[in-house]
Amino acid sequence: MTSPLSARHFNRRTFIASMGAASALAALTACNPAVTGASGGSTETLNVGQISDSVAFFPLFVAEEKGFFTDEGVTLGERPRLGTGAKVAAALKSGSIDLGAGVITDAFNLESVQDDAVLVSSLVSEYYVDVVVGPDFDGPAESASLEDKVQALVGKNIGITGPGSGTEALLTFLFKKIGKDVQTDATLVNLGATASAAVGALTAGRVDALSFFQPIGQMVEASGDGVIYISPQRGDIPELEGALHGVVFSYSALADKKAEQVKGFNRAIEKALAFIRDDQAGTAPLLQAYLQQTDQSTLDALMEILPQETPASSAIDQQAYETAAAFHLDSGLVKEAPDFSTFVYSD
Repeated sequence: MTSPLSARHFNRRTFIASMGAASALAALTACNPAVTGASGGSTETLNVGQISDSVAFFPLFVAEEKGFFTDEGVTLGERPRLGTGAKVAAALKSGSIDLGAGVITDAFNLESVQDDAVLVSSLVSEYYVDVVVGPDFDGPAESASLEDKVQALVGKNIGITGPGSGTEALLTFLFKKIGKDVQTDATLVNLGATASAAVGALTAGRVDALSFFQPIGQMVEASGDGVIYISPQRGDIPELEGALHGVVFSYSALADKKAEQVKGFNRAIEKALAFIRDDQAGTAPLLQAYLQQTDQSTLDALMEILPQETPASSAIDQQAYETAAAFHLDSGLVKEAPDFSTFVYSD
């Protein structure tokens, strides 16, 4: 499909890129002299923020632990876990981070209010959010049709990470498929991005279901506290097959400011993705270190699906992008999807 992009939208993006970049860069440099480029004689630090320690951001951990960032000449600062995509966007706006790791919903939300938002890297090429229910859930079995399972969620309390998130986006899409509005036909409970809080809310009965990122579903199944009820990754939602989901995004001005570091960052992520796909023996202990205190059954379940949802490249694949854009347009999550050629960062 071709994503709709009005002439007004394109011209505004071009205006910002050509006329506003210089002043934005000057302001950033004045506010943070410590990030002066290599030509200025100091070492740049690339600051990357991420939502959580979900599997989407495992490639960053692998690249760090395997020394891929160092090999590519990238000096990383602290990687704060910011909790929601909205907080990642706010950190980008304040200049406290240069790149944000989140889901493509976050990038679309940012682009809707800031025309020079750009996609920088691909991290996950499957929609890695699951709907998880407890063992006493009042609904048909997980083998039932998608429509019947979504209907069973109507009127229920459902935990999500927060408003505007990919976890909310999945529910918005599913409810729309059966002619319902999740905002009025269910109660969404904001739980943040902490795994223990999400699982605790489900097991204590404070929510009837969760719409949450991996590995929450795997953790619940391993402990016997519930089942993965609806999973895009296993093919339950054909419209989401192969959708770009986990991404790194930024503003074009921020990325341009540290263009060499961004290029090195993407080369390091490329190595990490290949490592995850091709070296399961080496990946398993790193996953265990990343998801500390996670039981072996959960880790084994993740190891089975990680190669399937790890993209072949850190470069943004156009088909994966168009699938994600169609999902957001069809569900009403965005009114207009930016054109691939202008939304994907290019140095």
